[in-house]
Amino acid sequence: MGVLAIDPSSPFSGGALLGDRVRMGDHATDEGVYIRSMAARGHLGGLSWSTPQAMRVLDAAGFDVVLVETVGVGQSEVEVAGLADTTVVLLAPGMGDGIQAAKAGILEIGDVYVVNKADRDGADQVARDLRGMLHLVDRSSGGWQQPILKTVAQEGEGVVEVVAALDEHLAWLGSSGQLVRRRARRARAEIEAIAVAALRRRWTVVGEHDELDALATAVVDGTSDPYAAADRLLGQLGT
Repeated sequence: MGVLAIDPSSPFSGGALLGDRVRMGDHATDEGVYIRSMAARGHLGGLSWSTPQAMRVLDAAGFDVVLVETVGVGQSEVEVAGLADTTVVLLAPGMGDGIQAAKAGILEIGDVYVVNKADRDGADQVARDLRGMLHLVDRSSGGWQQPILKTVAQEGEGVVEVVAALDEHLAWLGSSGQLVRRRARRARAEIEAIAVAALRRRWTVVGEHDELDALATAVVDGTSDPYAAADRLLGQLGT
């Protein structure tokens, strides 16, 4: 198994703690397990810019399972849904009610929901809130029914059930054709991101940066609009 653990970077120092390997110390030395900590480095979406490339390297190295841990799910850190075959949303008591969960967008990205620290007060309420909110999500006939599981990770309780749900979801992806479609969408998004980044790098060359400044001034002056300016800039790049 390969593990990519993404930690947020400080907006002030730019550094990151990268302490996930300490928490996974029991498995860091296991044969066949590779754990890599990565800093987000300001990249939005909950991942690092290089996460897709790192996943490809681990896949080429022969890892059948690659686990990606994000910086956490807020109201915008949901990029992992476009990267992973199966997205697991982990919640715990005291993280907010069902409305907050809906606002965070997790009802749209989750394939499996896990309520950890299920031995604490409020865990059953979190599961009920999730179940009630998921009933409001429109599902097509034959679609995947997201399970809601409860675990106590520190004691190892419920882990077997989570692994079984992941296997079941992978089987459903294959039988429904969703696996191929998801991976095609992922490849398309990655190609687009690389192309946009390449265009931005070309804007920084001598002369073209001045042209971008001139276009911005024209938009501010009202002699042009952003759409026309963008078309002109793309024309300058020969696209």
